[in-house]
Amino acid sequence: MKKYRNLFFDLDDTLWAFSENARDTFEEMYELHGYGRFFRSFAHYYALYEDRNRQLWEEYGRGEVTKEELNRQRFSYPLLQVGVPEAEAMELSQRFQSDFFQVIPTKQKVMPHAHEVLSELSSRYRLFILSNGFRELQCHKMRSAGLDVYFRKIVLSDDLGLLKPRPELFLFALSATQSQLNESLMVGDSWANDVAGARGVGMDQVFFDPAGSQDLPFTPTYHISDLKELLSFL
Repeated sequence: MKKYRNLFFDLDDTLWAFSENARDTFEEMYELHGYGRFFRSFAHYYALYEDRNRQLWEEYGRGEVTKEELNRQRFSYPLLQVGVPEAEAMELSQRFQSDFFQVIPTKQKVMPHAHEVLSELSSRYRLFILSNGFRELQCHKMRSAGLDVYFRKIVLSDDLGLLKPRPELFLFALSATQSQLNESLMVGDSWANDVAGARGVGMDQVFFDPAGSQDLPFTPTYHISDLKELLSFL
């Protein structure tokens, strides 16, 4: 079995339960801001938001929009789609966005067994976060959920203005943590960002895949559906 010293973890939906926490926060904000007067239901609103949000993150990753533009567009888009006048949509979405960013990093849901596994691994490995995310949110999220205590350093896309899977971010993470490539392992739930990105710089990978994906483009170093499986080979 290959010996590792350094374990790099993605944060959102690998350790911190982003999908659940985000949906919970959006639903709270939907009710708080009275968005029921514009949409058939919360599900109607959230479907519109998620569709445009995915596109905007892809555009952000290609450097086509700024962080500020990404946030402005993703929060105003659902309102514009249901015919809210632009000036009103901008004002409403700015208030919604401000409250959203105050609340979401306080959410504490984590992925199953995250604390148990990290507690065990942190006693034997150097643990680091390597995440596509905004520093003002990611660090707060980790503190709220009690995840920060396990990690020696947090490396974020904000540090370079580049997103995974860009190789420059992986190489920066190795340099910033004084980690050797052949002693390092990337753990994440995103095939493109975490697994393919790590493979692109020659780093071993763990694909955390609760859904059980089929017909993968290549075989990752490790493929797990539960974080507890990490303890079987680390």
